[in-house]
Amino acid sequence: MSITTDIHDGVATISMDDGKANAVGFDLIAGLNAALDEAEASARAIVLVGREGKFSAGFDLSVLGSGDPQQASRLVTQGGTLGLRLFRSPLPVVAACSGHAIAMGCFLLLSSDLRIGVPGPFKIGANETVIGMTLPVFGQELARARLRPERLTEAIVMGQLYPPDMAVQVGYLDRLSTPEALLQESQAEAARLGELPRAAYKGNKLAMRQSFIDRIAASLDA
Repeated sequence: MSITTDIHDGVATISMDDGKANAVGFDLIAGLNAALDEAEASARAIVLVGREGKFSAGFDLSVLGSGDPQQASRLVTQGGTLGLRLFRSPLPVVAACSGHAIAMGCFLLLSSDLRIGVPGPFKIGANETVIGMTLPVFGQELARARLRPERLTEAIVMGQLYPPDMAVQVGYLDRLSTPEALLQESQAEAARLGELPRAAYKGNKLAMRQSFIDRIAASLDA
């Protein structure tokens, strides 16, 4: 897993690229946490971007399917903790969704403040029902916080995956760009948001999200 961080003009661009599906495993989580440490110390805003065609395909199935329930539980808890960190980050977080974002991949989108995607033959959403899983509390709460209420049953209970244009309508994405302009547009938006008064941005973010944050944090502590 390769996590790189480039800080320029106050914007920390954090890139995920494992050469494959950007599966969320222990190494990716550790790398992202280290990158967030650097960004929160030295930048005013964050852009989280995946590799071409794949933002993230979700948790590492080699761990979830390993037959070791303790390791699987540890991975899910660490993933939820990462999502919570993004969700309550004091910095603006822009997700540049470069392709597929499935399961934990879509929860990284829901944890971000502004989500910009690209058109294409991509799937975005939470397919846990389809693969026989019940969403952890952090997934439930992020969905309630960010998805359109009238689409929750379809998106979460039925496990629907969406192409990017439909993902905008449901609430996984805020808008679409083009593959060529995605990163530059995301960085420009991050720079704009990073110029807002930091204390007010953080305070209003927490005010709007505190009830969700509290329920996620309590579930992870348990």
